[in-house]
Amino acid sequence: MDETDGTSNLTRRDYLSGGSLLLGTSIVAGCSSNSGEPPNTATSSGKGTSTATPSEGGSYVASLSPVGEVEFDSVPENVFTMYNQYADMLVALNHGDAVNSMFVPDMAGPSMNHYYERLSGVSFEWENLPNPFDNFSKEFFYSLSSDVHFLDPAWAITQENWDMGDIEEIVDNVGPFFGNFYSGTHGDPQEPYSENYQYYTLWELFGRVATVFQERRRYEQLRAVHQELIGTIKTNLPPEEYRPTAVRVTLGDGQFWTYHLNRPGFWLADTRPLAANDAFGDETWDGLWGSVGYETMLDADPDVILHLWGMTPRYDMDNVRERLASHSVGNNLAAVEDDRVYAHGMRYHGPIMNLFQIEMTAKQLYPDIFGEWPTYENGDHYPEIPSGEQLFSRDRVAEIITDG
Repeated sequence: MDETDGTSNLTRRDYLSGGSLLLGTSIVAGCSSNSGEPPNTATSSGKGTSTATPSEGGSYVASLSPVGEVEFDSVPENVFTMYNQYADMLVALNHGDAVNSMFVPDMAGPSMNHYYERLSGVSFEWENLPNPFDNFSKEFFYSLSSDVHFLDPAWAITQENWDMGDIEEIVDNVGPFFGNFYSGTHGDPQEPYSENYQYYTLWELFGRVATVFQERRRYEQLRAVHQELIGTIKTNLPPEEYRPTAVRVTLGDGQFWTYHLNRPGFWLADTRPLAANDAFGDETWDGLWGSVGYETMLDADPDVILHLWGMTPRYDMDNVRERLASHSVGNNLAAVEDDRVYAHGMRYHGPIMNLFQIEMTAKQLYPDIFGEWPTYENGDHYPEIPSGEQLFSRDRVAEIITDG
């Protein structure tokens, strides 16, 4: 099963519970230095969300593929994040002030706050955060002195000048890694991580992060909101033959960068539950996305075009629509003629953003069922939606985050 119910995970191979592909043993981590005592390895061995098991000294264990078990002696206060789903998770757990870095903060930060604007008391301070991609070096990791790195070591070793020795050095001298990248698309990690790599849904991954922060209650409450939202969607979806054809794309120079809607992976956790007919669903691309020209797009002629990143500062949707309408082929697209080219959200989204982006996608694809998507102007916050037309309660989510 996948994010459409959030209760179980997908695996490609059996996960060796309790193992660590980094060092072969559990790792002690936290806000103080390693104690030197033997690590406590007690943890849930199930394939669902792990729970923390405190040891006599007050430490606890969280587990995640591919890093295995990690023991924490206290809740992290200084946290490295790369992709933005982790920053959103920390905001959801009321630990957003622990974030010390994030991917393209000038794009992601304002975009996240566009959603949080609708949640009383919730916001994220991003202005002074560095982008790890600007300086992905061991020296950068040392300078941050993070208690934990929400980063997949299987991804990190694909970067220039990084190998297993570098991972082990940072783990030993700074703090553990605790991340899972390839669940995003169910891609194949390289050796030595490929044999036992486990895939998680977005909400399963969020649950394991919640264990790191000892925030099981907040996680369970937010998960219940998500399950209710998914239940509303599933109950009201029309039969497949009555669903629109759609694409999720980013408009480039004379082409469209294309992304699937319904494939496995948490990067599609906002579109897959809506189960629209993917106009390029049968296409297989070499990599995480593909590209098509205007003629190919016209051949597919989707009813709806969801423009990825359209609600971020990087794209001007008025300009996107103008370019499509003024193009000799683009102006014949049904989605252009019917004014169904919509600004969509971020691919790298965590649990709070997931709730909003599922609601947004539902209204953009099925306005007759879930209500019309309001007009969105460039740079605006997530649109105000009357309480009777909201697919989840803003007040409830805000209360969970701010009050626990």
